Amino acid sequence: MILEGEIKDVIFRSEETGYTVLDMRCEDSLFTVVGTFPPLSIGQNIKVDGKFQSRTMYGKQFVADKIWVSQPNKLEGIKHFLASGLIYGLGPVTAQAIVEKFGVDSLNAMNYPVELAKVKGISLKRATEFCMSYSKLQKMQDAIMFLQNLGIPINLALKIYKKYETLTVSKVRNNPYLLIDDISGVGFQTADRIAGELGIAKDSDYRICAAVTYLLKDASSKAGHNYLPYEDLVRGAVALLALDEDVEQRVRDNIGDMVMLGDLVSYDTGEHTAIMLKSAYLTEKAIAAKLLQLQTEAADFRADVDYEIKRFEDEQGITLHANQVSAVKEAIENGVQIITGGPGTGKTTIVKCILRLFKNLKQSVALCAPTGRAAKRLSQATGEEAKTIHRLIELAWGDDEFGREFNPDIDYNHLLEDVVIVDEVSMVDEYVFCALLQAMKRGARLILVGDKDQLASVGAGNVLHDLIASKEFNVSYLTQIYRQSEESKIVPNAHKINDGVMPELDNKSNDFFFEERLGADDICETTLSLVTKRLPKFLGIRPQDIQVLCPMKRGSAGVYNLNRELQKVINPPSPTKREVRHGDFLFREGDKVMQVVNNYELSWKQIDVLTVESGKGVFNGDIGVIESINSQTMQFTVRFDDDKVAVYASDNLDELVLAYAVTIHKSQGCEFDAVVIALDANYMLQTRNLLYTAVTRAKKLVVIAGAKQTIARMIRNNETARRYSLLEDLIAEEAKRL
Repeated sequence: MILEGEIKDVIFRSEETGYTVLDMRCEDSLFTVVGTFPPLSIGQNIKVDGKFQSRTMYGKQFVADKIWVSQPNKLEGIKHFLASGLIYGLGPVTAQAIVEKFGVDSLNAMNYPVELAKVKGISLKRATEFCMSYSKLQKMQDAIMFLQNLGIPINLALKIYKKYETLTVSKVRNNPYLLIDDISGVGFQTADRIAGELGIAKDSDYRICAAVTYLLKDASSKAGHNYLPYEDLVRGAVALLALDEDVEQRVRDNIGDMVMLGDLVSYDTGEHTAIMLKSAYLTEKAIAAKLLQLQTEAADFRADVDYEIKRFEDEQGITLHANQVSAVKEAIENGVQIITGGPGTGKTTIVKCILRLFKNLKQSVALCAPTGRAAKRLSQATGEEAKTIHRLIELAWGDDEFGREFNPDIDYNHLLEDVVIVDEVSMVDEYVFCALLQAMKRGARLILVGDKDQLASVGAGNVLHDLIASKEFNVSYLTQIYRQSEESKIVPNAHKINDGVMPELDNKSNDFFFEERLGADDICETTLSLVTKRLPKFLGIRPQDIQVLCPMKRGSAGVYNLNRELQKVINPPSPTKREVRHGDFLFREGDKVMQVVNNYELSWKQIDVLTVESGKGVFNGDIGVIESINSQTMQFTVRFDDDKVAVYASDNLDELVLAYAVTIHKSQGCEFDAVVIALDANYMLQTRNLLYTAVTRAKKLVVIAGAKQTIARMIRNNETARRYSLLEDLIAEEAKRL
């Protein structure tokens, strides 16, 4: 439906996102129009395409997803437009003077500085500035309409304009495939459709190169690969391009050109030829170089380590196992030390001991973990402050550097600590790991703590696996189980799963239960009953404190459906709760939500009794609750588990999902008091480490709803999806060079 009329009032506008609420006069009626728009003013004529929606608090509104803007043609409208502030430095008094001088030709005069300078009080310099600002505004509106005519939604059009500004039309017209690299949310299909609208040939080199780049980026984001084998990449590009004629040779030629120009890197692994983006290659090369630098440059200590360990044991009233003692000593001796073990093997105890020893040696220590939850847990366990890796680096680098154009070739050396301890390192992707290493000073020590048998990071790479496989760094394997009681089965069952043995499913413990369910619908029904009725009564906790984990997103026992069903019961609609539908999700005040991408720019505040801390960065896997929704401005206020409060605008709501149920992959690094595993998984997801990771997320209770046959198949399947990475090769290469 299309409405056309004059803007009578701009009620609200977010300059950051473009979200706007305005009143528009359409013939004899006045309508409230909402949407993401370019800058607008009273008096402008607009045409909007969208539909009417009734909202509980604000009545009937027209939600627009397209807008066409034309300049006002009436004197009053022209004066409002000129005085609106859209033209930098031009206020109401000057606007009145211009209109008095030129009348209905005032906007035409805005194109000619010499003419505009004839107005009393406007110098030629000011007239030039006004004309330049007006021209920029016109180009913006023209660019937005140009993009809309290509079928680009207006919120995406605004994002594109923010990137390219006055060059928007020329850049998109010349090579729309640039959008894949430059604009988040634009994939090959979108860019390809735009290219088709612009008449770009299907067999153009632009299109072929874009397909190659897209496949490499897609393999990184979806499967964690840092490269693809040459032949796999060629086959993938040929399939994606879907041309009638044989384009295989053209694809090979373009890959060769991209390698020659330095956009791609070709590397012979001995098994195949690896093709990777230059940025990915530089990141892995920087990781290898810095690790070996840390390994060789760490200072020697003169200390009676045995005495310090005995002192720690006496203070804690414990006796460390021989391999724990060995791990502590090796952490003191080596520049890079890896400590790996399953749940209950004493990793936290060792970290506490290492902390004590380094403090006694007058060495400063930084504790960090990939997620806010993991950092908070580490802080509680050690009694020392622990930060997320992102926050640790941000504090060292400053807001103007981290999260922007990170250069893996540069040694920033901003972290002053002598020792950096990273917990839950299996979750760390290569980009974040590289950023951490580059921030560390020369001569510092790095201690990596994690469980090698958990799932690999959501992001690209397989850092812990590759470092262990390289055999260049000392590894302490913890195998002795400590954290268990006679009644507890979580830890021993987790180790049985990891060892390829069926766990005890007899329901005789007080913390590990199994519900035999043979179909997805039965699994869904049981999960809902467990979370909303049975477990809250059994444990005396709220349903929202029970975390549901699923292998899959789709299906009746998948994340999407379980979130919808759990939301209905745990946080039902109410006249006192605002709600907004965004995409596939209905968000409501009080909902449990998760951040699903790293957003380095999102601001937050953390308020306690005495202090207010602020910063930037909310990260993949952070869980919180929607405290309030402003459905007029489409802003959400979310309080995360570490008490950081962030405000989401309309353009970053895609970063939030409901989190009553989350995928097992998204739960990495988290621990929950109570976990329900809805174990409906297709063949590709029936792996041992997926089940192991799910069980080890529970601290006090875990319930599996599914089939014994599924559990048995997962335990038998110790195959893990291969991640293509050169890190192990580059570490070996760097070691030879040294």
